[in-house]
Amino acid sequence: MIYDFEQILKSELGSEMVKYLLSLDDEAAAKQLFAKARETRDAVIGNKVYLRGLIELSNRCSKNCYYCGIRSGNKNVIRYDIPDDEVLKAAEFALQNNYASIVIQSGELNDKTFTKRVTSLLQKIGNLTQNQLHITLSCGEQSPDVYRQWFDNGAQRYLLRIETSSESLYYKIHPNNPKHNFTHRLNALESLKGIGYQTGTGIMIGLPYQTFDDLTNDLFFFKDFGIHMVGMGPYIEHPDTPLAKFSKIMLPLQQRLELTLKMIALLRLLMPDINIASTTALQTIDPLGREKGIAAGANVIMPNITPVKYKENYNLYEGKPCLDEEPDQCTTCIDMRVKLAGGEVAYDQWGDSKFYKRSQSKQ
Repeated sequence: MIYDFEQILKSELGSEMVKYLLSLDDEAAAKQLFAKARETRDAVIGNKVYLRGLIELSNRCSKNCYYCGIRSGNKNVIRYDIPDDEVLKAAEFALQNNYASIVIQSGELNDKTFTKRVTSLLQKIGNLTQNQLHITLSCGEQSPDVYRQWFDNGAQRYLLRIETSSESLYYKIHPNNPKHNFTHRLNALESLKGIGYQTGTGIMIGLPYQTFDDLTNDLFFFKDFGIHMVGMGPYIEHPDTPLAKFSKIMLPLQQRLELTLKMIALLRLLMPDINIASTTALQTIDPLGREKGIAAGANVIMPNITPVKYKENYNLYEGKPCLDEEPDQCTTCIDMRVKLAGGEVAYDQWGDSKFYKRSQSKQ
């Protein structure tokens, strides 16, 4: 069946139509949806794909989330912290290879030693690069004072994934205790946005217990909150986690991939000028997964520039790709992969969210 997406989009894309398109098992319709999302992206923000060099600073974590391979309760993980000099070397690599932006990601820690270290790293990276790199942090829930301190020391963007906008589902995939609190998560996002960060969040797709209603509500949560950037990917289980026992009742991995691509496309139609990442988890399921994400409307990829000796221990899920590749090996295939998806790598461009710029100009 062929769907008239031009007609569908003449009126506002409502929740019932979004849910219907998510649940539709029709390859031809999916191709039309991806093409419309691509067309929308190219018309609103262009076909540029922005790079974010990913540095996985530490796999130490105080949280015990049921889906994550580096959860505090997993005793099989070899914990690490990348020394400052190696972090700076990675940042310098990003600058020299024209990435323009980096992401510093870690497990969730909020002790003073950790928060002060991040502040110091922001200062050192700014001095080393003469503030030519835009920095995204993804270091979990912190106090508003810590978020402010990091913002004042050079962090422009912050990614704090909610994993689901459903409170009931949240407590199925997290312990229900003060350290894992749904309201605290939402409050942290509000703090980030209020401080002035380009604020990002995201979800996992294909979780046990997750419904099409949940996924539809996630998309409208992003829109209603006014989020600036989104990273969402298929849920892939890790054997050392409580959720792994539900593998037999979950969607097959290929269906999780296809559903993620629909989510990317529909979000692009709902929020045409935000930044949407094509995540590494897509590539775990399909070698061309990240390219398919770009072809479905995404405009950001995050090449992993973590030194290879640490990569295998930042194992959030099973089967993470490119664990044996040094940063320069990863860089060589970026152009080819992005061009294959019909995009163009935006070297030496910060790639700030157009929606963020628009919303700031209204204040």
